[in-house]
Amino acid sequence: MTAIKHALQRDIFTPNDERLLSIVNVCKAGKKKRNCFLCATVTTERPVQVNVVKVKKSDKGDFYKRQTAWALRDLAVVDAKDAVKENPEFDLHLDKVYKWVASSTAEKNTFISCIWKLNQRYLRKKIDFVNVSAQLLEELPKVAEESVPSGENQSVAGGDEEAVDEYQELNAREEQDIEIMMEGCEYAISNAEAFAEKLSRELQVLDGANIQSIMASEKQVNILMTLLDEALKEVDQIELKLSSYEEMLQSVKEQMDQISESNHLIHLSNTNNVKLLSEIEFLVNHMDLAKGHIKALQEGDLASSRGIEACTNAADALLQCMNVALRPGHDMLYAVKQQQQRFSDLREQFARRLASHLNNVFVQQFAQTLLQLYNRSYYLSVSGHDQSSTLAQHSIELTLPNHHPFHRDLLRYAKLMEWLKSTDYGKYEGLTKNYMDYLSRLYEREIKDFFEVAKIKMTGTTKEGKKFATLPRKESAVKQETESLHGSSGKLTGSTSSLNKLSVQSSGNRRSQSSSLLDMGNMSASDLDVADRTKFDKIFEQVLSELEPLCLAEQDFISKFFKLQQHQNMGTTTNEAEEMDGGILCRSHNSGVPQAISSEKDMIRQMMIKIFRCIEPELNNLIALGDKIDSFNSLYMLVKMSHHVWTAQNVDPASFLSTTLGNVLVTVKRNFDKCISNQIKQMEEVKISKKSKVGILTFVAEFEEFAALAESIFKNAERRGDLDKAYTKLIRSVFINVEKVANESQKTPRDVVMMENFHRIFATLSRLKISCLEAEKKDAKQKYTDHLQSYVIYSLGQPLEKLNHFFEGVEARVAQGIREEEVSYQLAFNKQELRKVIKEYPGKEVKKGLDNLYKKVDKHLCEEENLLQVVWHSMQDEFIRQYKHFEGLIARCYPGSGVTMEFTIQDILDYCSSIAQSH
Repeated sequence: MTAIKHALQRDIFTPNDERLLSIVNVCKAGKKKRNCFLCATVTTERPVQVNVVKVKKSDKGDFYKRQTAWALRDLAVVDAKDAVKENPEFDLHLDKVYKWVASSTAEKNTFISCIWKLNQRYLRKKIDFVNVSAQLLEELPKVAEESVPSGENQSVAGGDEEAVDEYQELNAREEQDIEIMMEGCEYAISNAEAFAEKLSRELQVLDGANIQSIMASEKQVNILMTLLDEALKEVDQIELKLSSYEEMLQSVKEQMDQISESNHLIHLSNTNNVKLLSEIEFLVNHMDLAKGHIKALQEGDLASSRGIEACTNAADALLQCMNVALRPGHDMLYAVKQQQQRFSDLREQFARRLASHLNNVFVQQFAQTLLQLYNRSYYLSVSGHDQSSTLAQHSIELTLPNHHPFHRDLLRYAKLMEWLKSTDYGKYEGLTKNYMDYLSRLYEREIKDFFEVAKIKMTGTTKEGKKFATLPRKESAVKQETESLHGSSGKLTGSTSSLNKLSVQSSGNRRSQSSSLLDMGNMSASDLDVADRTKFDKIFEQVLSELEPLCLAEQDFISKFFKLQQHQNMGTTTNEAEEMDGGILCRSHNSGVPQAISSEKDMIRQMMIKIFRCIEPELNNLIALGDKIDSFNSLYMLVKMSHHVWTAQNVDPASFLSTTLGNVLVTVKRNFDKCISNQIKQMEEVKISKKSKVGILTFVAEFEEFAALAESIFKNAERRGDLDKAYTKLIRSVFINVEKVANESQKTPRDVVMMENFHRIFATLSRLKISCLEAEKKDAKQKYTDHLQSYVIYSLGQPLEKLNHFFEGVEARVAQGIREEEVSYQLAFNKQELRKVIKEYPGKEVKKGLDNLYKKVDKHLCEEENLLQVVWHSMQDEFIRQYKHFEGLIARCYPGSGVTMEFTIQDILDYCSSIAQSH
């Protein structure tokens, strides 16, 4: 860097009368460019100017060139970025902010220090130095400030080799003395050598005077030396006294050392006592459980609100005492071990008491709810005896029991359940399994009865001979089940065989009852009206609307009561883990070691699956019944189920409700697809009578009924895409089978079958405005128009047959090249032959032929579609077209002959009108 500095000074700054004070190698921040140099310079001429110059190498790289220069007075801020850590970046705020990165932090610091000193010396306006270490901003030496006036050229590069300049300016006094001296010598300026010799001689005279003065003061020097000798003697005496004092104090020092050592031991003892007191206070404060808490844990009333609150506080206090972080060595103390054992016994005792009480609460709540359930079942059985009564249909509400009071009572124990979960996971798991066992059987009965009522309301009947009265008397049954539950509550993980047995028997009865409803004869859609389908839709929607809040309320309760909101990795031992049917823990097939469910959501979902395991099969049974009653019910079920699935997935896509409804939706979609497939199959299997006319095909009318019903059901539905796909399949099959039936028809002409049925299809699609079938609507209209025209032409034929043959011959001659006006000269086609042919078709014969044609068309067409007048009007237009064609040929080929038809267009219109009115 020194070589570069000298090169820059020699090549760039010396020619410009500038001195280089500091240099730093930099590059622009964030850009990959060649390095350049920032130089701090001052001019050698007065007034002194301070600049910051940017120098870079030439493109060829063989010399340096001056690129940009800024006056130091234009510099506003110097930002060093960081005053503590080493950072090569810094900013200079000139005409804009220039961001630089120095090659080293030392170069940056030297350059900033130089800038600061130049600012202090030469500028009145002070520059702001930001994020700069205070060590770099040191004041200039006061001597230098006093001896060097402001504005002169001085070197200020701190720490540089050229910190002190050889040139020193004279102060004011020195300048004044020199001026007086020069005034006393006239040749001081004209003859500098003579003046210098004079000054040298005077200096020698002064030196001699100084030496003489020193020699004259020898006496005073001798006196001074004498005084110094006396002072040394006095010092020696003082040292002797100090030595005696030191010997006297030596004994005192030994005593003071003993006292100091004694004080140190006392201080050490006090320190140890303070630390011991602190340890004792720590143990007492953190491992001492109040007597009230101990009493609450041992005897607290878990049935009252105040008792539950006291037990909760005591349990939290016990947990805090057990979880206190002991300091090193505390666990070796016997008292601490004894206290920990006492806490462990209290925890075990309270956990056992809490688990037993909660299990009793489960049993009590189950018994109460079971009693209400038997009352409902008994009421249903009484109403079911009278087969003519509609009491079971209308009096029994299609609602599920509300478990909110049960949840409200149990939520008081939520904090205690959280405590039990963190302290004794085995008992927590046992309570969880017992809760699932009780609730699964309770919900199974409630839900089966609920679906039983729904099926009765759907069908309007109960199977004859169904004996609800064979159920055991409610008082004895409730007592028997309650006793069985109390018997199993002694062990939280014990057997619940009695409950299982009764539940299986009850579920068997329910299953036989629900299956009996499915044994009814299948009903066709034509036997049901819109009111029946609307009733089914309302019942199905009510079933889903009752199930949703039930599942959501139970899921919310499980989350709050069993504290499954936060994820906790609870370790379990092999003895604590038991394989559960959809329970909390599951065993690995390979190792047999229990594995925790991955998340709390999975745990909640598994509990919900165990509790509500009967919902999905019951929903599938209900869906099968609805599909058996009327296959079109699958449309209602698809829309309703899709909406409820969409709602459940918006809340939680992985929840039990969302998963269950999604599984059932698959079944509903299969039934919907089966309904569409059955309709297509019926179209393919349709057969027509050979003796009667075809008319509107049954599957065309059924498609119209299906489309009208589907449009009313799927309005603004989420599964509109499924209906559009079904439409495409159905309409394609309709088109194919209409053409198939038309080809097989013997009694009715093919064009009539196609015309009438495609007219009905076009009318249906135009009325319903189904966007996905716009192309099929246009196709149906085209087919209807084509076959109408074809039938008209075929049926009308050539009513003026001989006249038609005559003019065909005329057109043939013209096609051979004979001019039209020369056709009348042909022997077979002269005027006489034309008159003979025209006379064979008087108006009476024409009317008779048209009347026969009308009767023929009337036999072909069906009254249902009412296309007779349309066809007749088309035939009238076709006949008039033929008439005009004949008239045109007469006018061109027989001009001026006066030959005309014996009837006019008006006569044709009158004939057609009178025939239509007469029929």
